[in-house]
Amino acid sequence: MTATSTPSQKVVIITGASQGFGAAFVDAYRGLNYAVVANSRSITPSADPGVATVAGDIAEPTTADRIVATAVERFGRVDTLINNAGVFVSKPFTEYTLADYELVTAVNLNGFFYITQRVIARMLAQGEGGHVVNVTTTLVEQANSMVPAGLAALTKGGLAAVTRSLAIEYAHSGIRVNAISPGIIATPMHADDDTEALAAMHPLGRMGSVADIVEAVRYLEAASFVTGEILHIDGGQSAGH
Repeated sequence: MTATSTPSQKVVIITGASQGFGAAFVDAYRGLNYAVVANSRSITPSADPGVATVAGDIAEPTTADRIVATAVERFGRVDTLINNAGVFVSKPFTEYTLADYELVTAVNLNGFFYITQRVIARMLAQGEGGHVVNVTTTLVEQANSMVPAGLAALTKGGLAAVTRSLAIEYAHSGIRVNAISPGIIATPMHADDDTEALAAMHPLGRMGSVADIVEAVRYLEAASFVTGEILHIDGGQSAGH
């Protein structure tokens, strides 16, 4: 299939793109006139010619191959990668099962590794820089006894660390690598929870919104002198109580 983007149009790959943050990122980047390659296990084709969808498990290297190939075949390039796909399992540490461990590490770590390695290689080949944004969590730095999250700390903490490492490794190539670190965000996942209690966990006294997350990513996309940054969108949680 021949490339369908305009010569000046940038291209973003977004994982976990069928709902929540990911779906909002698709809309946000289309609003910035990016062509989008959107991935999730259950994603369906889009009527928008500027959005190519690739269904598949991001934890499989063949899925990463198909995503990058689709970006190049449909739109001719890759400029930004949003590593949004992730899973969260909250249990006391000693109650995690081997299946829990394999699921969380497969999506949060393997899923990051396969697609990011391929995208950075493509950016280097293009020779025009690029941008990678990882999604971590404030629980990495601000553990909470009410939310046991050992596997989130293990995997998302790794993403926070590798954000800085890759930012330095590829700065000379003009490839920026940043991360966002959300607090508790009002999404359908929390619809049945005690939202007042969740809001009170943030010094600003409210839960975050998907719009807050989108604005943070839009900022990082435009901030050409920012790399290696872990941007907290958490109402002050990471600063203290």
